[in-house]
Amino acid sequence: MPTFTDDHFPTLGILGGGQLGRMLALAAIPMGVHVRLLSPKPAGPMRDVGEAIVADWNDPDVLRDFAAPCDAVTVESEWAPADRLLDAMPEAVVWPRPETINLIRHKGTQKEALRDAGLPMPSFERCTTVEEAISAANQFGFPALLKQFEGSYDGYGNATVRSEEDIRAAWSDLAAEDGLLVEAFAPFVRELAVLIARRPDGDSVTYPVAFTLQEDHRCKRVEVPATVSDSVWRKAQEVAREAVEVVNGVGITAVELFEMADGNVLVNELAPRPHNTGHYSIEGCVTSQFENHVRAVLGLPLASPELRDPVAVMTNVLGMREGLARPEGWREALGVPGAAVHIYGKPDVRPERKLGHVTVTGRDRASVRARAERAAEYLKL
Repeated sequence: MPTFTDDHFPTLGILGGGQLGRMLALAAIPMGVHVRLLSPKPAGPMRDVGEAIVADWNDPDVLRDFAAPCDAVTVESEWAPADRLLDAMPEAVVWPRPETINLIRHKGTQKEALRDAGLPMPSFERCTTVEEAISAANQFGFPALLKQFEGSYDGYGNATVRSEEDIRAAWSDLAAEDGLLVEAFAPFVRELAVLIARRPDGDSVTYPVAFTLQEDHRCKRVEVPATVSDSVWRKAQEVAREAVEVVNGVGITAVELFEMADGNVLVNELAPRPHNTGHYSIEGCVTSQFENHVRAVLGLPLASPELRDPVAVMTNVLGMREGLARPEGWREALGVPGAAVHIYGKPDVRPERKLGHVTVTGRDRASVRARAERAAEYLKL
C-alpha cells in the first residue's frame, strides 16, 4: 500500500501517454491528485493533462527521475516497462505489480495460470511450430483462432483460421520465437465483460456485466447492463472475481468472457488496466473505472460502481482513412441529445485506429443505442 500521509496530496505516476493515460489523469486531477505521465515519444492524448514527460522509458535514470516524486506508479498498458522501473528503483510503489503485468501480457502464461486455477475457458495449446499449430487446430476443429503471445491489441495479432493453409499463411505474421497460441473457437451466445477494481489489500468492487459487440476482433459497441439471466450475471461476476484473484490484479482488471448456450461462462482474456469495455462508466456509473483505478493503486477507499441510469451504451469511433485528424462531424455529434463525445487527441488517423468514443445513458435501450450510434457515425475524424 502507498505510505503517503495527510500532509500532502498524493502524486500518481502513469507509464504511458495514450487515451487511457489521459482518462486516468482526467479522473485523478479533480480529486486533488497530481499526475505525472511518461511516454517514450510525443503522444497527443497526454497533452494538457498533468505533467507530461517525453523521454526514453527504458533508461534507468529517466525512470528514477520520473518515479521519485510519485507516491505510486501505474500503467496504462501492459507493454509499459513496470519491471524496468522496479529494477531502477526497487523502493517504488508500482501497481499492478510487474509479475501480474508479465503474466497477463503473454497470452500463453495468462491462460495457463487461469486454467491451472480451474477457471472455465476454451481449449488451447501453446504451439512452437506450424506443424504443432496445425495438429492443435485439427484436434479442436475449424474454425480455430491463432493468437500472438504478446503485442496484440484492438484486433491486431489475431486470426481466425478455417484450414491448414490459413494457418501456414498466418504463422509468419503472428508467431514469435516461442510460437503462438491456438485456441478452440467458442460458439458463444454473446461476449461479456466485467471490470473489477481491487486495492492492494484485496478490497474490491465489481462493475455491472457488460455486453460487448465485436467486429473483426475489435470492440464496436458496449451495452450495460447485459441482458442476461440472473444465473449468467452471477456466474460472470464470480468468474471475473476469481480470475482477478488468480493474477493478483490491483487497480482495474478487465475480464472478457463468453456466454455459452448452456448458460456457462468462459474466460476469454484479461487486461491489467482500464479497458475499452469500461469507458461507458465515465457517464454511466457513480464512479468511473478510471477514478476507481486511481483510488485502488493509491490505496484510497473505493467508490460505488453502480449505474446512474438504467442503460448506458458506448460506441467506439474508429479511423477511416490515413492522414491528420480533423473535426468533421464533431458539431453534429455534439448536437445529438444526451451524447457524451470523447475525442482522444490523436493527431494521426489510420483505418480502424481508436480515435474516440461516444456514450449515451437513459432508460430506453433502443433509443439510447440509436443516439450513441448516430453521434458516432457523424464523427469522420
